[in-house]
Amino acid sequence: MSRIGNNPIDLQPGVTVEIKGSLVTVKGSRGELSYDVPSLITVKQEESTIVVTRANDEKEAKSLHGLVRMLVNNMIVGVSKGYEKRLEIHGVGYRAVVDGNLLKLTLGFSHPVEMDIPSDLKVSMDEKEKNEIIVEGIDKQRVGQFSADIRDWRKPEPYKGKGIRYKGEYVRRKAGKAAKK
Repeated sequence: MSRIGNNPIDLQPGVTVEIKGSLVTVKGSRGELSYDVPSLITVKQEESTIVVTRANDEKEAKSLHGLVRMLVNNMIVGVSKGYEKRLEIHGVGYRAVVDGNLLKLTLGFSHPVEMDIPSDLKVSMDEKEKNEIIVEGIDKQRVGQFSADIRDWRKPEPYKGKGIRYKGEYVRRKAGKAAKK
């Protein structure tokens, strides 16, 4: 029994779901997303809810059941509300600038790091917090992956806490050499 997979998905107002065979297309005010459902899983629309069922109780079908339900749910939330990740930059001289289609990061390397911003994502800097990068989009996976790619350039280090971290992320600090006595 899949506790997640058996839950029906409520449709948000203004969101339409179109199911053609194994292709599920979700349209909303922010855009359109589609997903090709595996053959072991069926997706049906019943009035204002979406129900995900599996063909049998084999291990593969069970493992895909909850996954497909959450992917369809994330698509519905994405086209109605969207997703957002915030990253904080900590460190003297570390900064970021959004220049058109490029994100330019100055992170203590001998050169600035330039990242191309994907066309389906919106990257901006917070006006109040100058050291905060905001990544927005309708696809949860794309927002999370691009945020992780930014963070990979300079992960937070435990001694001084410098680097790029997610907003609210706790970095466990270590004592340096002087504290070994």
